[in-house]
Formats: sequence, C-alpha cells, structure tokens
Amino acid sequence: MEARTRITILMLPPAAWLFLFFVVPLGIMALFSFRAGSFGAEREQFTLENYQHLLASPAYANLLAQSAWIALLTAVIAVVLSYPLAYYLSFRAGDARVTLLTILIIPAWTSFLLRILAWKLILGSGGLLNSALLSLNVIEEASPLLIYSRTAVVVTLVYVWIPFSTLPIFSALERVDRRLLEAAADLGCTPWQAFLRVTLPLSLPGVLAAFFFVFIPTLGEWVTPALVGGAQGVMYGNLIQDQFVRALNWPLGAVLSLVLMALVLLLILAFNRFLRVSDLAGA
Repeated sequence: MEARTRITILMLPPAAWLFLFFVVPLGIMALFSFRAGSFGAEREQFTLENYQHLLASPAYANLLAQSAWIALLTAVIAVVLSYPLAYYLSFRAGDARVTLLTILIIPAWTSFLLRILAWKLILGSGGLLNSALLSLNVIEEASPLLIYSRTAVVVTLVYVWIPFSTLPIFSALERVDRRLLEAAADLGCTPWQAFLRVTLPLSLPGVLAAFFFVFIPTLGEWVTPALVGGAQGVMYGNLIQDQFVRALNWPLGAVLSLVLMALVLLLILAFNRFLRVSDLAGA
C-alpha cells in the first residue's frame, strides 16, 4: 500500500496539470463547437449547424484528404531517407556515431521558424537553387521554381523531420543482436539477404515509430504551408488557423479542430495496435 500511495502522490501533479491545461481547454473547445456564433447575442445559442455545415461542404473533406496525402508523402520520404542514415550510424560509424548523431540533431536546436524561412530563401527566385541553376546555364533567368507549392511544403517538412525520424530507427537498429547476422552469414546468407531477413524485420518497430512520429504532427501543420506553400500548398491546419484568427469563427474552427483530433486519435490507436511502447524502450 505504501508503494501504491507514493505512486499516487507522484501522479497527482502531472494529472492535475493535464486536466487543467488539456482536458479543460478541450472541453471548452467542444462547447464552442455547438455555438451559433463566437461573438454577439447569439453566441449562447447551442446548435448543430456547424457540424451540418461541415458535412454539407465537401471542400473541408477534400482539404483534409490533401493534407493527409502531404503528411503521408512526407512521412514516407523521411523514413526512406532516414533508414540508410540510421543504418550507417549503427553499423558503420563506429566510435563516431555519437558525434555524427549530434551533428544530425544540431539543426533542431535552432528556431523552427528560422529553418522554414531559410528554405523560403533557398527555393525563392533569388535563392541558392536559382543561383546554382543560373551558374550551370540550366535556366536563363531567375524564377520561383518550387516556392509556393506543395512540393516546397513536402521538401521543407522532410528536411525538418529527418532528424526525428532517424532516432527511432537508429534505436531499433542498435537493439539488433549482431550474433544473428553472424549466424545468417554462417548459414550462407549474403549481406543483402541477411539485411532483408534479419535486420529489416527486427527494425520494423523503429520504422513504424518513425512513420507515425512524422505523419501525425505533419497532418496538423500550418506554419510551413503558410510560409512556403502559398495558395497551392494550403493544408487543413491553415484552415483552422484562419477560422480562429482571421474569420473569428471560433465554433467552426472548433469543429474542424475536433475532426482533426478524432483522426489523430484513430492514428494513435493504430499506432498502439501495431507497435507497443515496450518495442521502443527495448527489453
């Protein structure tokens, strides 16, 4: 009983913190979703018209689907690029792995906004990409080739999330027992066959973790599309931000937020279904 009491006492502060700053605001946002308006006398009226408006407008569902596609593409590309990097750090870097891993993480120490603005300059008409193409005589005059497009959004997001997607894959590869690879070699497997039959299956928990770590937060992204996406790179998060800040339609913004949260919860359930936390923490 004493151990259980100590655990309860230790859990009370974080539980109270989560309740006050997560559950309560979430409940307030849920109440806002049933209001007829954010301001004025009609704001106290409870109605379902916001949900009806959402269901009657296919544009919202289409934008959510487009955002999901951008998040999916970003997660897949980030995982594909991160796996060789994590494999090199785990199997080939030797004593330099910690140094190289630190170098990989260092860009994440700088401001997220500054990194996005840097890519805006790189992809712009006077940026590094256009300067390189001009010097190689590929183009005759500077032009915004990738900026303000979905491609720019994906490229920037992949750059942002590669360090974070590399870490779980690296952790999974570090837990691979090297004796299994030696046994595979003794049984006649080539290095490529040993990778496909031993290393890759054992590292799949890290791959799935990296995918979900990128896909779930990217789904609600709005800063990157706002800076480098333009009109063609708008995502679902930009719509939510516009409803709260520009249109001042908080009820509709709350409905859109709850829909996105419901989708994220489904993804988290899928994450828990295919990957246990113990798989990430190791034995």
